[in-house]
Amino acid sequence: MSSSSSSAASGTSPIADAAPLSLCARAPHVPAERLVAEMVPPPRFDAVRFDTYVPDPNQPSQTEAVRVLEGFAAGLGGAHASGAGSVRRGLFGFGRSKAPKTPAGPRGVYLDGGYGVGKTHLLASLWHATPAEPALKAFGTFVELTNLVGALGFQQTVRTLSGHRLLCIDEFELDDPGDTVLVSTLLGRLVEAGVALAATSNTLPGKLGEGRFASADFLREIQGLSAHFRALRIDGEDYRHRGLPEAPAPYSDAEVTKAAHATAGASLDDFPRLIEHLAKVHPSRYGALTDGLTAVCLTDVQPVPDQSTALRLVVLADRLYDREVPVLASGQPFDRLFSEEMLNGGYRKKYFRAISRLTALARDARGLVEGV
Repeated sequence: MSSSSSSAASGTSPIADAAPLSLCARAPHVPAERLVAEMVPPPRFDAVRFDTYVPDPNQPSQTEAVRVLEGFAAGLGGAHASGAGSVRRGLFGFGRSKAPKTPAGPRGVYLDGGYGVGKTHLLASLWHATPAEPALKAFGTFVELTNLVGALGFQQTVRTLSGHRLLCIDEFELDDPGDTVLVSTLLGRLVEAGVALAATSNTLPGKLGEGRFASADFLREIQGLSAHFRALRIDGEDYRHRGLPEAPAPYSDAEVTKAAHATAGASLDDFPRLIEHLAKVHPSRYGALTDGLTAVCLTDVQPVPDQSTALRLVVLADRLYDREVPVLASGQPFDRLFSEEMLNGGYRKKYFRAISRLTALARDARGLVEGV
């Protein structure tokens, strides 16, 4: 193979064909139809299944969770409002016959565990294992679900999702009372329509890590829906750091810039400018903001100045992690992004999740520098 062919195969070249892309130059518009169509497990979880989840032998709750979820998925193979004799619902839910009465017994499972124990892996595995075509299953984060309601309106969202067999909600937000009430009301309507539910959640503000498991908070916040959920406690350590080396130290500006120019499809942005740009883009569009990127290169990473900026950065970290986009950076290491006050506050779990995920993506990015 020629040197040019080898470079193309690896995604890098000694001399860039074009300047790197820039996140700051992107202002994507995301139509409502895309929000609905993209309610599937993110690319990182395309191939996950129950048999690819490796339980920690020291944590029997992990093995038990897999067993229960496999049974739950198998139980969703029966008739639903979308079964034989009904008219197939279009994108916005018209032309459907009335849904049958909700089956008795729990119609939902709640995965209760700390970050990094594989809850999203299990939730995505449940989605894949449920015997229904993808158009009859929905998967999204709490934020994505609230964005859908904002785009379609409450009643239209009910009509759109009520023909589904399963709705999976990752990272149910318990720190925003208004959104919690909104989504709880939505879920109540969907349960009435016969939709099965599965969820994970974040810890409420003020828990400060003592309440590592949030099932009591979750069931209290959804109030009337609590009887529809069975809580599955999943103990364990953050798998992203199990037996793995420490995150690489930040690189120099010159190294990051050189790697960005040598990597096809990479973006290159100054971190302070990027966080200013994120304030101008709705978080529902952060996924589209990263469309087509093979790597994100950032110079001059600094601690974030305030909580609003920090929460936007959390969403961006989630979208990059979902899409397995490596992050190469100079400046401060990612474990210094958030102040001690932030890490001891009500959103601490989100910030630690972002650090964990950015650290994993930083490890993935090491080959970008080693290859140039």
